[in-house]
Amino acid sequence: MSYVAVYPVASPDTPNKVLTHVDDIAATLAEHGVRFERWQPGLIERGASDVEMIAAYQPQIDALGYGAVAVLSVTSEHPQKAQLRARFLDERRYSEDDARFFIAGQGLFSLHIGDYVYAVRCEKNDLLVIPAGIAHWFDMGENPHLVMLHLFNTVQGCVPAFTGDDVASHFPGLDD
Repeated sequence: MSYVAVYPVASPDTPNKVLTHVDDIAATLAEHGVRFERWQPGLIERGASDVEMIAAYQPQIDALGYGAVAVLSVTSEHPQKAQLRARFLDERRYSEDDARFFIAGQGLFSLHIGDYVYAVRCEKNDLLVIPAGIAHWFDMGENPHLVMLHLFNTVQGCVPAFTGDDVASHFPGLDD
């Protein structure tokens, strides 16, 4: 189930609120310019190629206006799952939007906005667009299962600028 849990930075053990209704999640995140929505599932065969997965959502991708798409697919059998997970756990910012769409599986994006962290658990058919400049991190869990589209305009725009803050280490991850 998708949700957003809102934590004060000063108390990372207890969220102020947890919302599970798609409209409530979207409205809460929209207050900070973050876009959350649920797309209708595309027709994708098991074992589809990256090209086929992108093609299944091409109309929605085109409507968003991003110029490039990459597919990230990680399962618990992936030989480098621990390294991939660790790569995303440090707080970062991007110079352009960080747009992600979940074709399958789940993941937890945590957005550090002011004195709060918005932990957004995304799952199949969820779109999350984090505006440029918002500090965040991503946890795919110890035993990941996800297929996710990463939408962007330029290769340079999807290079992270790490904040150097260890705030991510204080908050619950996907498996907690």
